[in-house]
Amino acid sequence: MTLTTFLKAVEVSYPKGLTNTEIFLSNEDLVPVPPAQRKWKAWNFVAFWSADCFNVSTWVIVSSMVQLGLSWWQAWLCVWVGYGVVAPFLVLNARPGAIFHITFPVVARTSFGLWGSLWCTFNRGVMACIWYGVQASIGGSCVLVMLRAMWPSVNNIPNHLPASAGITSRDLLAFFLFWLISLPAIWFPIHQIRHLFTAKAIVVPIAGITFFIWSIVKAKGVGPIIQQPSQLHGSDLGWAMVSSIMSCTSNMATLVVNAPDFASRASRPSDAMLPQLLSIPIGFSLVSFIGIIVSSSSQVIYGEAIWSPIDLLGKLLDGNPSHGTRFGVWFISASFVLAQVQFLLSSTNISANSVSAGCDLTSLFPRYINIRRGGYIAAIVGFAICPWNFLKSSNAFTSYLSAYSVFLSSIAGVMITEYWYIRRGHYRVRDLYHTRQDGWYWYSYGINFRAYAAYIAGILINVVGFAGATGRSVPLPATRIYQMSFFTGFGVSALVYWSLNMLFAVPGATSAFEEIDESNFHFENEMEGSIDSKTEYGASS
Repeated sequence: MTLTTFLKAVEVSYPKGLTNTEIFLSNEDLVPVPPAQRKWKAWNFVAFWSADCFNVSTWVIVSSMVQLGLSWWQAWLCVWVGYGVVAPFLVLNARPGAIFHITFPVVARTSFGLWGSLWCTFNRGVMACIWYGVQASIGGSCVLVMLRAMWPSVNNIPNHLPASAGITSRDLLAFFLFWLISLPAIWFPIHQIRHLFTAKAIVVPIAGITFFIWSIVKAKGVGPIIQQPSQLHGSDLGWAMVSSIMSCTSNMATLVVNAPDFASRASRPSDAMLPQLLSIPIGFSLVSFIGIIVSSSSQVIYGEAIWSPIDLLGKLLDGNPSHGTRFGVWFISASFVLAQVQFLLSSTNISANSVSAGCDLTSLFPRYINIRRGGYIAAIVGFAICPWNFLKSSNAFTSYLSAYSVFLSSIAGVMITEYWYIRRGHYRVRDLYHTRQDGWYWYSYGINFRAYAAYIAGILINVVGFAGATGRSVPLPATRIYQMSFFTGFGVSALVYWSLNMLFAVPGATSAFEEIDESNFHFENEMEGSIDSKTEYGASS
């Protein structure tokens, strides 16, 4: 088989009659989602977030706040405020996906340009692959606890790997098993994996509540953390709470940017609005509350607060636990395995996922990669990078992820301003798939300089503060700005983008808000021929 024959064989489905340039802009996963695949109803979004919030990261998010010196209720208030504040941003950016049924890489073309959007999807796709592996590593620890509950001797598997590997044979086995378990879920299209989220929304909360009650009963109370007062006062307390709120907000930055990916599958635009606006703060706050109580109870049981549920479950297996304890640990750890599988598919904190990785990589190589293939590429790369090594230096890795949220907030600032304040809901969907210079999104050689100037400005305002976060000596105001990095990055990029559009108007800019596709692009008929088809059809929203 020649290389040409092989490349032809692995091409994905795309509209016929396109030029090579147009093929680079479209395939079956980049064009608007057809009506038959718009299956996500309001309760699917509720189930999605109810399921998504039950994960290890949400469970322990309060721990860093308490260690800063906050009381439990101050930390919990920060969780409510942080997720409550970020939810409207996510809903605002999800709107074009829900209206026009297109994913993030295509929505990004409206603001950054046909070719300019590739940088946004590239750096998002790379991070998706990295974080897929990191979350799989956490999932591996869940699998290890589950295996220990079934076969205690698993804990004694001899190590045959050198110290330079950074992992033992036992832990590598658990990581590989979790990685293997997650692969079948990637196969299913987005409109079908909603059933997995529904199942998790039932099973995992039951496990979390069971853990909650079990810990209280075993500790004969809720433990001392509930009685622990705040150790901070005045401005120190205020800035500690601001920092804690921002940690929650930054954790959602990737989901704010990628909000159109799942919203594109909404049956109606309203299904992706209010359900997400309410489910995010309620779900994440309730899970973090369970984490607080369980960790507080662990201090009574073991003499120290154990914030990680996986570490606590592992301690319950030490010694000679009863059959009932082993079954309980197995059920709860199996639920966390399911939680991490969804994490890989849908979302993580300051992170990535296979669905969004698939969407991003599809836009980079649409002739050969669709969402499914992109998801498997993310899984392979996530394994190859030996992600357990990233977790060895958690402080450096956390600093990197915090900086990454600055990039994402600047992208979100441009995208949301474009939709709500520049063209105000007006789209030309057909112009998203061709490179004619009269298209709205061609800008200058396919790149919108306004968007990039705003994007860079949103990053620059946080650069000095980031240097301080890495240990450099910087002025206090720069540190304060960086502590609010999501809002400063978003606000500056939005303001600069709006200002530049006032000075250099773009085609389609209007003062009247109306969500309409002025090109009358229609998916089914366009797929039968070229994107440049002159036949007009009513846009479906």
